[in-house]
Amino acid sequence: MREVEYKSHGVPLEDYQLTRRDHQWQKELEGICDLAGRRVDEHLAEVRANPEMVERQREHLEEVCRLMLSFKTPEHLIMRWRVRLYCGHIAETSRHCENAEPSRKIRCPECGKNPSTIVAFEPLGLAGGPPTPSKAELPAPTRRTRADLERPVAALEKENQLLRTERGMG
Repeated sequence: MREVEYKSHGVPLEDYQLTRRDHQWQKELEGICDLAGRRVDEHLAEVRANPEMVERQREHLEEVCRLMLSFKTPEHLIMRWRVRLYCGHIAETSRHCENAEPSRKIRCPECGKNPSTIVAFEPLGLAGGPPTPSKAELPAPTRRTRADLERPVAALEKENQLLRTERGMG
């Protein structure tokens, strides 16, 4: 896993005045979400008109759901963030720890504004600590007898004696 320097922007808990950029970004984001919603509605209307597409779509969605539910990101890989939203509310969100900042929008858990641009954020820390290996995962200690320990010592003493003899001759 790569080393990440987490960013912060503003201080979510302090008073915050929305900037021109915040208003512009929120407007752009709402436009993008509206357009995406219309495209999804068009696609769903097209799918409903064709019984074969309905069945294929259902199968694809089931497979995607199965895949998504089969994987849970471990807590020690999730960074938590405190964020101030465009609507003015403070919330907490999370993202994979390899991302240096939170996503730029979320649904406000307090007022429901969706999307609500994140205008200030700060990292809070990982959602959990690294896993500790269970006893089953730890290698079993090997039992060594006295003879097992004395063999390498004897070999080193013999080598040491040879070196002393060579040095005395040269």
